[in-house]
Amino acid sequence: MAFDELRGRLGRSFEKMRETSKMDEMMLNSFLKEITCTLLDADFPKLALTEIERQSQDIINLPASSNKGKLIYEIILTELVSKLDPGRSALFLVKSEPSIVMFIGLRGVGTTKTCAKYARYHRKKGFRPALVCADTFNTNAFFRLKKVAKYEVPVYGSYTTDPAELAAEGIAKFKNEKRDLIIVDTSDRHQQYSTLFEEMRLLSESMNPDLIVYVMDSSIGQAAFDQAQAFKQSFTRGVVIVANINCNSKSCGAISAVAAAKCPMILTETGEKNSEEFEAFEAKPFVRRLLEQEKMRRYTTIMESMTDEGIVDDQNIFFSFFKLINISYVFGRA
Repeated sequence: MAFDELRGRLGRSFEKMRETSKMDEMMLNSFLKEITCTLLDADFPKLALTEIERQSQDIINLPASSNKGKLIYEIILTELVSKLDPGRSALFLVKSEPSIVMFIGLRGVGTTKTCAKYARYHRKKGFRPALVCADTFNTNAFFRLKKVAKYEVPVYGSYTTDPAELAAEGIAKFKNEKRDLIIVDTSDRHQQYSTLFEEMRLLSESMNPDLIVYVMDSSIGQAAFDQAQAFKQSFTRGVVIVANINCNSKSCGAISAVAAAKCPMILTETGEKNSEEFEAFEAKPFVRRLLEQEKMRRYTTIMESMTDEGIVDDQNIFFSFFKLINISYVFGRA
């Protein structure tokens, strides 16, 4: 299911609910089932949806005088934060001593493009980045890296066949040139993460990087858990970049899977026409930004003073919340 279809299904469901002048228990149950099924189709964690349904049912069964809208809002907020919390943040580099960052990824996930974009991003932040092509498997790897770097960041490459030796040459060169961020791009020839991690673990031992970045495409959804867990076990100084979050309806599944593996992560896009932004993922601000856009802030104010006399207010709050579940807001500013 494409992400636009996901938004459309959610939007249609809540539009119907908003237009209903009066809603009884049966209608609310039907509404919750429709929404949770849609989110399940989008690869959202089943455990979170089950818990939301269970707790929402408890709220529905409360006396009529209860503030059901506010209570259900709090349930949704708490469950989303809980299931999307990786436990620790992916802190960005600070300018001090030269930092060495090693990028790794499976074939086809866009590691080289993300690597170059990461360099350009830090250049705009005041760093003096440089790129080292340590991919000795692909014959055009050096030229490809120079192209995606858009000639804005210097790139080192040579005919050396040993990736460890090539990386050492490039790192030494850029340290002499007083570059404060040296980013090493590696081979993406592997299709299995187990063989990739084994090869890259040996390479990292020779490089001793300050940070190892594993690029993962969000289209794999909850299947990201095994990769994230294996990555965390293989590298102690690692962070996962989850790419293409806007293009895939399984983005929530991938984010929750990486969070379940307790891997710090960064969200971004890939491709020439996409925004060159990176955001260290933190569950609570992320969820609050989804919930509390300008329209939702108004409904939050309503909830604070809402009584059960206005059942339509409850419906509007539900509608507004799910109308705002759009991964593209991750790059918005509250």
